[in-house]
Amino acid sequence: MNTYELIMKKRNGYALGREEIAYMVDGFTAGRIPDYQMSAFLMAVYFQGMNARETTDLTLSMADSGDRLDLTGIEGIKVDKHSTGGVGDKTSLIIGPVMASLGVPVAKMSGRGLGHTGGTIDKLEGIPGFCTSLSEENFIAQVNRVGFAIAGQTANLAPADKKLYALRDVTATVDSIPLIASSIMSKKLAAGADAIVLDVKTGSGAFMKTLEDARKLASTMVEIGKLAGRKTTAVITDMNEPLGNAVGNILEVQEAALCLRGQGEKRLMEVSRNLAAHMLEAAGRAKNTEDAAGQIQEAVRSGKAFEKMKEFVAAQGGDAECLEDFSRFPKASLSRTITGSMLTKQQENASDWREAYLCECDNQEIGMTSLVLGGGRLTKESAIDLTVGIRLKKHLGDRILPDETVAVLYGNDEERLLEAQKRFVRAYRLSENRPELRPVVYEVIQ
Repeated sequence: MNTYELIMKKRNGYALGREEIAYMVDGFTAGRIPDYQMSAFLMAVYFQGMNARETTDLTLSMADSGDRLDLTGIEGIKVDKHSTGGVGDKTSLIIGPVMASLGVPVAKMSGRGLGHTGGTIDKLEGIPGFCTSLSEENFIAQVNRVGFAIAGQTANLAPADKKLYALRDVTATVDSIPLIASSIMSKKLAAGADAIVLDVKTGSGAFMKTLEDARKLASTMVEIGKLAGRKTTAVITDMNEPLGNAVGNILEVQEAALCLRGQGEKRLMEVSRNLAAHMLEAAGRAKNTEDAAGQIQEAVRSGKAFEKMKEFVAAQGGDAECLEDFSRFPKASLSRTITGSMLTKQQENASDWREAYLCECDNQEIGMTSLVLGGGRLTKESAIDLTVGIRLKKHLGDRILPDETVAVLYGNDEERLLEAQKRFVRAYRLSENRPELRPVVYEVIQ
């Protein structure tokens, strides 16, 4: 077996066996296979694809390339949740406390944001004192005690994925369904959960721009889970506008707290309830979706979920009082209000309309607006400003009057704030007629 022959075999469209895929992954991770040969292999996969068994074998080889988290010390069925990334997506901060308050343990390894999407670890580090670095022993102990823990991914969790992703990023092979699916699922399998619920985003603010591509990715990951012996559910959700009213790290933590206090934005809560319901069912704690929905609603209404969020934050060294008193959070020093008249100036004839509606959003541009303010990273080494971001006052389908506030931008630099304003107002398109709204949850694949 040699690298040259395996590259040629995949280039010519043949399926690789389990040992052949393991040879490529192990060799590259150990440094025996150089970047230029693995680049050729990734390009061959990009053009020829992989069948379900190949993709699963690639996933398992990547998961086995480093440590696997042993969660057997945690009582009950452990259910993990993963999002493919979006703008304003803070569902993990809502769902985790809900699940823990209902007796379902959630042991979650999360990452940082890169590009126009935010990362859960960055958001949590906006809470004064919060520690995202936990030893495996403390991580498991906290889940058993509190029911919920979130920590940064360890350096040796699926190290093959880290090396392969870095190479894909510079060889134009990121947007390959088998490579995306194996990257996500290798980390989920290595993280040790018994069941996995996937939130696959689609739309202008997602990596999967079309419903067809989102469906392909969701189906591929569910099939990997099935072949790997893990109960896996994928929920395809809309990302054609930000999820919720806040974009930005500290602002999103505050919104998550409001959701658990019964003040959640409807689209955000619909996605969160749907994902949480499938997690409850996967854990065997609900008879059906209706039963799950009732339990989730009661967890929020009774305040148990919010109390669990405070307990979780305190357990990891954070100032839990921030969740009730937002003045305890650090704040941006500058703000800029975006009004309806600013949007109409960007569109021909819009100023003559009697009324206007938000009908379309370039959601990736909204994410980039937050990045321009300093709230995101262009590279993994970039420093971010946890205080900046966007508060939305209007959503798609809403009627807009000239003097009404559409959003407020928060920053700490005048030049960045001006550039962010320009990008934000260009991200929306108006219509004289109220648009037909897309569903928030498209479909579920099990």
